Amino acid sequence: MNHYHIHVRGLVQGVGFRPCVYRLATEMGLHGYVENSNDGVLIVLQATDEEKEHFVQALPLVAPAVATIERIDVEECPANCTYDRFEIASSRSEGDEITRVSPDIAICPECLQDRRRQPHRKDYPFINCTHCGPRFTIIQALPYDRAVTTMSDFALCDTCRSEYADVTDRRFHAQPIACNRCGPAYTLCDSGGAREHDYRHIVSRIASVLTGGGVVALKSLGGYNLLCDADNEQAVTRLREVKGRYAKPLAVMYRDEATAAADLDLTDEERRALTSWRRPIVLSHERARHVPWLNDGYHSLGVLLPYMAIHYDLFEAAPSLRRIVVTSGNRSGNPIVIADGEAHDLFDPQVDLVVSYNREIYNRVDDSVVCEYDGLCRPVRRARGYTPEPLHNLQPTEGIVAVGAEQVSSFAVGKHDDILLSQYVGELSRRGNLGFFEESFSHFARIFRFRPRCVVCDLHPDYAATVWGERYAAEHQLPIYRVQHHHAHAAAVMAEYDLAGEVLALCLDGTGYGDDCTIWGGELLRCSRSRYTRLSHQPYLPMPGGDVAAREPWRMAVSLLYSLYGESMPLPHDFVERIGADRIRLVCRMIARRINTPLSSGAGRLFDAVASLLGVADFNRYQAEAPQKLEQLAEGSAERLYPFDPDNPLDISWLVVAVVDELNRGIPRSEIAGAFHATYAAMWCAEVVRQAAQQKLSRVVLSGGVLQNKRLVDRLMNLLRQAGLQPYLPAVVPCNDAGIAVGQMAVAAAWLEERERKR
Repeated sequence: MNHYHIHVRGLVQGVGFRPCVYRLATEMGLHGYVENSNDGVLIVLQATDEEKEHFVQALPLVAPAVATIERIDVEECPANCTYDRFEIASSRSEGDEITRVSPDIAICPECLQDRRRQPHRKDYPFINCTHCGPRFTIIQALPYDRAVTTMSDFALCDTCRSEYADVTDRRFHAQPIACNRCGPAYTLCDSGGAREHDYRHIVSRIASVLTGGGVVALKSLGGYNLLCDADNEQAVTRLREVKGRYAKPLAVMYRDEATAAADLDLTDEERRALTSWRRPIVLSHERARHVPWLNDGYHSLGVLLPYMAIHYDLFEAAPSLRRIVVTSGNRSGNPIVIADGEAHDLFDPQVDLVVSYNREIYNRVDDSVVCEYDGLCRPVRRARGYTPEPLHNLQPTEGIVAVGAEQVSSFAVGKHDDILLSQYVGELSRRGNLGFFEESFSHFARIFRFRPRCVVCDLHPDYAATVWGERYAAEHQLPIYRVQHHHAHAAAVMAEYDLAGEVLALCLDGTGYGDDCTIWGGELLRCSRSRYTRLSHQPYLPMPGGDVAAREPWRMAVSLLYSLYGESMPLPHDFVERIGADRIRLVCRMIARRINTPLSSGAGRLFDAVASLLGVADFNRYQAEAPQKLEQLAEGSAERLYPFDPDNPLDISWLVVAVVDELNRGIPRSEIAGAFHATYAAMWCAEVVRQAAQQKLSRVVLSGGVLQNKRLVDRLMNLLRQAGLQPYLPAVVPCNDAGIAVGQMAVAAAWLEERERKR
């Protein structure tokens, strides 16, 4: 009889993996033990070689659905003792090795049933098991045990302790295990200061307020949410005032999948994402019940399904509610609120009810957002249900801190050859979000036993992330590396797909600091992980007013036509009426005299300009409003192509002339928007094909915030494949700037490996 050490790495803690191992071993009549360690799960097995092989092959088959096995290492060891049974041993924590931490998991069907049949959990809202419940939001350190979570303050009752210790029970070592006798509880506080602690009464009060047109602040898994009846215009208007979010679309929670399907053209892929254990917000096409107060100017709607017990209870208590707004509890642009005291200070004067619970949220995290691009739901905002799942990298990443970008911020830390990307943080120019960034980095460093050896940041000297990285590097006496923005975009996709060698990289976004000190954003690169060459780019346009032009698309409309036509530019009559001739003349003088007018090749700025010319949006009230609404305007229009120069596909003058001509001829603006999208995709495809032939490359990675445009992406991917190229679009990392930290780390890791090879 041999002894084997079987080391399983991956998402194998907090998901019921050890009980599955125990059941497999006992069914096979094998002896030994299984234990959690900070770097995974260790199985010590007493078996014959044939039994060991059968056991190892069966492990992936019996693993829980949420578990992910990345690697199984087997080592034969000397037999120091003999085991007479198979056991689950206590957790072990040694060194700086780590295992994967599970994201938070939506309540499972079995727990929903247990709330009706288990006396001690009758209607209990914080029910969970090894298949569901809070994980990342409550964990403070590894290995994942109750003592290092925010459940440590809740002593188990005898019944829960018995379940926790019973290897045959679904709640065996479910760290947040609790019931009505021993677990967290809700407290309701109304606008008059009265408090309620009985859960059924709390649910009834919330349901009554929502059906009556009120607004509720409810503590969720990763922070507070604001709730109201989505079909009540006055309630939604009031919620927008509380949040300070007056125009941006709001996410809606439907009572069930069937109700959502009645309003939305859900694809099979969208249904899969909507009902998955991750429970993200899914952007889907709306076919019925369109109400402008939720998503004015959009045909798409962000929808999600209940993921906590209280969500199910609210809909049950309020049969008339089909759907409710569920949005982050914060002032617009600030981090989601997690502290109960802050929630009361912020919301007590403005909402009807504040509903909290007495378990701390350690890691704050918003709802995730996904959208189907090219047949797969891909993250737009990566947070609850996804964070902190790692990405594998080809080069070691140990000790690298990647601080990311500015507007759509996330950071990353490196462990071994993994990249651990943080949750979505937000715009770092806001003090509150910078505090969130620092808080989350501190938590990541503690949880993942992270010891920094270098910092990597963006080239842009004024990014708050760059400034923070410089200060952090100086304080800890660490080297700092700077990665060009679009090289990072490209490397992020290469890291996700484990691509080595060189690729073409099509990077389309609004702003990235270029090597020539201009603003890049419509770029085709030839790049590896360690270096890049700029092959071609969209023509430069002046940005009158600098960053102001990104907030006021009408300035880019003037810039676009002034650059092509000069003083005789054919501005649409309604455009001049909206903006005013004096303001237009002032911007023209700024361009002519080059006063505060940097140059930009940004794709986002071209979309801004066309959106304003078509009357879609002259001002961005939130990030990318104009290009997003331009895409929505184009929906359903014919896929006409404007002519362009095949020898110089990026000459946008042909495109501009065609748009202006059709505007003057009274062609429907939706048709113009459709032709603009189709032509823009065809122009870039022609350029990529031309460069692919010259560079003798066939792999193309695509990234950048403009590629969140579904219409553009779906067409581009099809055209590139038809041309015989292999396109790669991010599926795990957001293609917007939230993925920049991944690319920064991949580049820095490649640089460090090259430096080591040269020694």
